[in-house]
Amino acid sequence: MTISVSPQALPALVLNADYRPLSYYPLSLWSWQDAIKAVFLDRVNIIAEYDHSVSSPSFTMRLPSVVCLKTYVQPSRHPAFTRFNVFLRDKFECQYCGSPDDLTFDHVIPRAHGGETTWCNVVAACSPCNLRKGSKLPKQAGMHPHQKPYHPTVQDLHNNGRLFPPNYLHESWMDYLYWDVELQP
Repeated sequence: MTISVSPQALPALVLNADYRPLSYYPLSLWSWQDAIKAVFLDRVNIIAEYDHSVSSPSFTMRLPSVVCLKTYVQPSRHPAFTRFNVFLRDKFECQYCGSPDDLTFDHVIPRAHGGETTWCNVVAACSPCNLRKGSKLPKQAGMHPHQKPYHPTVQDLHNNGRLFPPNYLHESWMDYLYWDVELQP
């Protein structure tokens, strides 16, 4: 069956050469165009395909649903300190009240008191809690994070990423992913 496909439709799961996803959150996905380009550049092997095809005047090809890199990409040993990674470490919850809404990050020891912007001094905090705490020390504010901030490993972030499966999981991906979810129709 030949179809016209948009770039967002029918993505390919991208696995490292060891058959593990490059990342879980966000899940390592390529558009069907990028997956086909990588096939033609001989950078990936096709592991599974969709039932849908694309055609040109000279050939027809089934769209890859899972591809595996031919060359192993060494994962970073130390995750970058980013707002997103702080939220992922803290499971997208305010470390003071548990709310998942309107997240910011808070310096546990405020910068006004010499606190630094590091893994060990920053936590996810909702805006209301962050405003309430202001530039007070935890003891002064009567607010202590549920979890002491720490420098996560890449594995910590992967494990937390597995708690947030994407909205779309194709059945051909399930042998390579480790979520306890039911497939969407």
